[in-house]
Amino acid sequence: MSNVAPSATPLALSFDALLASLQAAGEVTRLRLIGLLSEAELTVSELVAILGQSQPRVSRHLKLLVEAGLAERQREGAWAFYRLADPGGALARALVARVDPADPTFAADRARLAAARAARRKQAAAYFAERAADWDAIRALHASESRVEAAILAMVGDRPIRGLLDLGTGTGRMLELLAPRADRAVGVDQSPAMLAVARARIGESGLRNVQLRQGDLYAPPVERDSYDLVVIHQVLHFLDDPARALAEAARALRPSGRLLVVDFAAHGEEFLREAYAHRRLGFAEEEIAGFLADAGLAPVAAERVAPAAGEPDKLTVALWLARDRRIISDPLPKPAMEIA
Repeated sequence: MSNVAPSATPLALSFDALLASLQAAGEVTRLRLIGLLSEAELTVSELVAILGQSQPRVSRHLKLLVEAGLAERQREGAWAFYRLADPGGALARALVARVDPADPTFAADRARLAAARAARRKQAAAYFAERAADWDAIRALHASESRVEAAILAMVGDRPIRGLLDLGTGTGRMLELLAPRADRAVGVDQSPAMLAVARARIGESGLRNVQLRQGDLYAPPVERDSYDLVVIHQVLHFLDDPARALAEAARALRPSGRLLVVDFAAHGEEFLREAYAHRRLGFAEEEIAGFLADAGLAPVAAERVAPAAGEPDKLTVALWLARDRRIISDPLPKPAMEIA
């Protein structure tokens, strides 16, 4: 469920647009597609596997949904992601919401979607486990780590940090960098192998305010409304649903808490999909800004760390800082009272 407040203005479509949308939705396969796209961004190959239909058939139905304004196609390198569109996607979600959750067709599709997601997470976890020992070497693909970390420290600033949360902590480098500024710090990662490396690293650093937890970024085992700073460093490009991960991260923030996202800027290096299990080829600034806004956060700062002159083949790293919009004000003084 989204944590964005519903708009006070009802969805308004022209007569022709509404008719076209309803005609597009009024077919078995297309209604199933709408149900799946209401859950996640998906590729044609993923939808083919879930629906058990041919690629030409699924592509034809997706094309009709796009033409009717219910779905949209986002090209990213050799891949194309489909998702519900605006404003037609609101109508599509309203239609799906009217379907009985126990309906056997939708329930079976959701089960196959869950299986596909589980397989992706298993693949990613296996990848991390195989490469846990040399993960920091893989990060050498991008602009100088020292320059990126300097930018992180500058963006975080000297503001007190009572609670620090590092989601997708990996080898624990962000904890090593930022935990000395925090009263307490928690690192979460799905991979036991990664956590083993992080635990060794934290031990060598002598940090005693750090706790490591195994868990999923989509359901992190952490307290809500409890952290002044949440960090997601070089993680989003591995995820099938980065918006959902950011929404979960936002829920962990205290009022006025800050979320720092560090990831690749958008690029075209297709080999990273196969060689390093990257699901997304970086992110455009407006894409992350949209995810953060949907999570209910206000933008604070954005910065790009480009490769140095002698690093032409490396990737640009982008940093985004946003904050929780809630504010806890100081308590007002109680007025003086006279008692007769």
